[in-house]
Amino acid sequence: MSKRRAAITGVHGWAPDYILTNKELEKMVDTTDEWITTRTGIKERHILKGEGKGTSDIGTEAVKGLLKKTGTSPDEIDLLICATVTPDMAYPATANIISDKVGIKNAFSFDINAACSGFLYSLVTASQFIETGKYKKVIVVGADKMSAVVDYTDRTTCVLFGDAGGAVLLEPSEDGYGIIDSRLYTDGSGRVHLHQKAGGSVKPASHETVDNREHFVYQEGQAVFKFAVTKMADVSVEIMERNNLTSDDIAWLVPHQANLRIIESTARRMGLDKSKVMINIQKYGNTTNGTIPMCLYEWEDRLKKGDNIVLAAFGGGFTWGSIYLKWAYDGDKFAKK
Repeated sequence: MSKRRAAITGVHGWAPDYILTNKELEKMVDTTDEWITTRTGIKERHILKGEGKGTSDIGTEAVKGLLKKTGTSPDEIDLLICATVTPDMAYPATANIISDKVGIKNAFSFDINAACSGFLYSLVTASQFIETGKYKKVIVVGADKMSAVVDYTDRTTCVLFGDAGGAVLLEPSEDGYGIIDSRLYTDGSGRVHLHQKAGGSVKPASHETVDNREHFVYQEGQAVFKFAVTKMADVSVEIMERNNLTSDDIAWLVPHQANLRIIESTARRMGLDKSKVMINIQKYGNTTNGTIPMCLYEWEDRLKKGDNIVLAAFGGGFTWGSIYLKWAYDGDKFAKK
């Protein structure tokens, strides 16, 4: 009998209806469609509109869709983890709110904040509960309403981010499928290059912090790009070497969708043709914790049981990591609706 592993047995994604195009951004800040597309690969991004709408609304739609398509009752769920940097509120956890909205009552839930690497951190955390035999059904949500923390007067950051999210169901497998290996890293010194200046305990919200626009994403683009392009590629190659994988062995690379050039650099280091790389940054931009589950959702009907898949991410903090998993089902059994 093989080792018990945590296998993804379903995935669902959701993005708001409203689409903010590069052409619209040209009217808001001093930028152009050509400049954005050339440097980032982004053409448009989805934005969550409506009074009182938050990340939990994105996560709720993803989880509802996941439960429905997999025929899973909310009562069957043992644990729900939400990866997000834009929680509905400081507390309670957005995972708690999602659980309430979808009717999950027999589980505990919590958030993980590891910036854009949070979905990977959450998958690895959740897998431990499956591998030990503690739980049989765990949901991991990756969702962010980045429009809530984006300064639409800052042309260097407002073009990058969008709102979306996805959710996966993890269940035990003893047939060799599921999460096989992972490598996660942190370098806290990188926080100076990418963070939110105010709103935490060090610098609580005040009239001054609001007036100074310190509740938005602050990013030193060149420093972040340089670190990200190296570390995301490094950790992806490391996971290959640890598991004796060649580029021929890998069916798909699922990279965090932060910047097209970072994605392409990672694929080159891994020796992968672009046809094996999931890329949807042009449609959604950087949705932070939503990027990887949204890719899995959009490519689900092309995924085959036994596919070797590498997930890779890099985020503020700095955080970065990679997961090697063997896909557990033929995705085309779930017809898109």
